[in-house]
Amino acid sequence: MTAPHPTGGTMLSLARIAPGYNPRRYFDQRKHDELVASFRLRGMLQPILLRPAQDAGDTYTIVAGGRRYRAAIEAFGPEGEVPVIIREMTDQEALEAAIDENDNRDDASETEQADAAVRVLAACQNDRAEAGRRLGWSRAKLDRRLALAGLSDAVKNALDQRRIKVGHAELLAAVPADKQDKALETILGAGLDIGKTRDLLMRITQDLSTACFDKTECTACPFNSASQRALFETHVDDGHCTNPTCFQLKTETVENARLEEQQHTAAAAQTDHHGADLEDDDEQDDGTDEARAPADRDDLSGGGAPSIVRAAIASNPASPGGSAKTTARTSGPSVTAKSIATRTTDLREATWRTALARGLAHNAAHAHTAILVAAMTGTLSQIKASTLTARAGLLINSAFPDLAFNAKIEAIRALSGPQAETVQSAIGAAYAMDVQSFGHVADLARACCVDLRHGWKVDRPFLERYTKDELKFIAQECGLVAHMGEKAFGKLLASKKTDLVTGMLNAARFDWAGRLPSAMTLDGKYGPPPIIAAPEAILPHTETRVSELAA
Repeated sequence: MTAPHPTGGTMLSLARIAPGYNPRRYFDQRKHDELVASFRLRGMLQPILLRPAQDAGDTYTIVAGGRRYRAAIEAFGPEGEVPVIIREMTDQEALEAAIDENDNRDDASETEQADAAVRVLAACQNDRAEAGRRLGWSRAKLDRRLALAGLSDAVKNALDQRRIKVGHAELLAAVPADKQDKALETILGAGLDIGKTRDLLMRITQDLSTACFDKTECTACPFNSASQRALFETHVDDGHCTNPTCFQLKTETVENARLEEQQHTAAAAQTDHHGADLEDDDEQDDGTDEARAPADRDDLSGGGAPSIVRAAIASNPASPGGSAKTTARTSGPSVTAKSIATRTTDLREATWRTALARGLAHNAAHAHTAILVAAMTGTLSQIKASTLTARAGLLINSAFPDLAFNAKIEAIRALSGPQAETVQSAIGAAYAMDVQSFGHVADLARACCVDLRHGWKVDRPFLERYTKDELKFIAQECGLVAHMGEKAFGKLLASKKTDLVTGMLNAARFDWAGRLPSAMTLDGKYGPPPIIAAPEAILPHTETRVSELAA
């Protein structure tokens, strides 16, 4: 069917037009059908904005008018002609034009604007002022849309389809990403309005005024309701934390530190009492204690000595001044590699997933193996649909997401060898991140010789997860105690936890690089730095060959 020709403008066959980047996420079927009927009756009155395609001779890519193009294909068929405007445009100019056209629609989706804002911000090197200028948005609008960009795909789709309102989405944006889908199910299943949703979220928030930890970091936290109030009209009451997991973790850290301090105080009291008993019994001993007592008195005479004594008792139950009975009575639960690893499960698994994903992304052969194993074990389907489809435009070409399935087949066939390897590597990396069983991740990491040292090392956030007793265990297994000496580390251990962590990280002539605590390894054993073999002496004839090769 041939489209009725409007007056003026350039007419172009639909077969020569390819879809481009379209900020739209959702297309209303009823409006699409109405547009098809209108085109068949009156033709297309508003031209489609195109630019010359970068990888094809006489074809053009849509900049603005994707919905009209879809309707025209159905109304006129691929051989129909439609009015177009053709302009030479850079990628950035085309992106901004597409976003501007989408933003000016009456039914523009907030999530479409949010995703577009992320793209523009990235093009502006995270300069929000410049991104706002390019989009023609106020800073407040840009910040609101970027906050919505963190919504899960399920929540975004629900908002696009108007199954929830913007107020629902604003409230869910304040919830950690891993909790949003469950909250959405509750909202849809119970038919909660915005007010009831707010009441529901208030029941799971934490009152910051009751927090026992330092709230300095909470000031700029996106899960602080004060931050949400500055962005959205719909929010929970001020002074609340909407991330109960983080709140609980910080509370437990403070409580553990407080309990630990109480235990050390009790140990010091027992030590002082035991020392007094030794002085009373000096005359009855066989001389051994008399030979040892001066050393004990020397240790106790210095400033801050009780702290050193406490550290010595904690590190050596059989040390002078601390009997096995006293230690058993005052020490907390024993610290083991297994107990620390249990508290580190989330970090360890996330870090290894990332390391494996990077390894597969840079090794097509390993990625190929991972894909085949995944397919033959029935776990390939565990890759989330959004993980790869969201990157298809970058991995293949910008038009790929909007192509028909048969056209996508041809696009894949047309990939060069290196391009196909890149796509294959991306699939392997996606499997590493999404497969449900961490055991599969661990097995692949071993098979592919992934070394966690290449992308991770002990740092402050890692050490701050643990109690002082656990930090001492880590320092011992990583060689820091041996490096510093028991007495020097004992003095450091007696300081505040913040100072302890700082001292561990900045110990003179001690390098944490390459040292993997047992809590972070796959086999639960400490991983020492790899030994770098010294270069062998080069024989004269070898030097000649090297020189020849260099020449």
